[in-house]
This record gives sequence, C-alpha cells and structure tokens, in this order.
Amino acid sequence: MGSGTRIGKVRGLGSAKTGTHHWVMARVTAVSNLILMLWFIASLVSLPALDHATVTAWLSAPLPATAMILLIITVFYHLRLGLQVIVEDYVHDHGTKFGVILLLNFYAVAGAALGIFAVARIAFAGAAS
Repeated sequence: MGSGTRIGKVRGLGSAKTGTHHWVMARVTAVSNLILMLWFIASLVSLPALDHATVTAWLSAPLPATAMILLIITVFYHLRLGLQVIVEDYVHDHGTKFGVILLLNFYAVAGAALGIFAVARIAFAGAAS
C-alpha cells in the first residue's frame, strides 16, 4: 500500500485523448482501402489487356486517376497508423521512438508523394496527347 488517494496514484497516467481518433482513423482507412482495392481489382479485370498502353490510357482518365490517388493516400496513411502503433508499443527508448516515428512519417509522405506524382504524370501525359 502507499500513502495518498487512489486518484493521486493514477493522476497523469490517464488517456492522452488521442487514442480514440487514432483507432477510428485506422478503421476508416481500412474500410476505404477495402472499397478502393475492390474497385482497383475490378477495374483491372475489366480492362481488355494489361499491357502498358492500355493501363496508362485507362489511368489517364479523370475518374480512375482520382480514385488511384485516393487509394495511394489511404494506403500510406493506414500504413503509417499501423506502424506507429507497433513502434509505440515495442520501442521503449523515447529518443529512438521519436527518431523511428519521424523516419516513418517521412517514408509515408515520400511514398504517397511519389505515387501521386506517378499517377499525375500519367494522367497529364494522357490528357496532352
């Protein structure tokens, strides 16, 4: 036993008030990933061929390009959310945890930016021709 009240023992150890938002965003991105992946697979299956010219012509249309960009954003955001939880749970040194989460954020943003750039380049190249 210790001295003091029960509330005094747990003060400062409660919720940081960000866990619910993190959990909800992980579920929202999971559902959006499911919907967008089903769309992506169905779209690829419905194409007459999977050669470079056919896929780039399909991706240069506004609707598929927009949906692909949304898929890229949600996949990388979901990846960041999931890996952040793993890092927070298993990396105990605060300095290392900060560095790994920082690298994780840079990786997620860079990967999403690269994917969006690739889709935009295909979409604008198709619009120009």
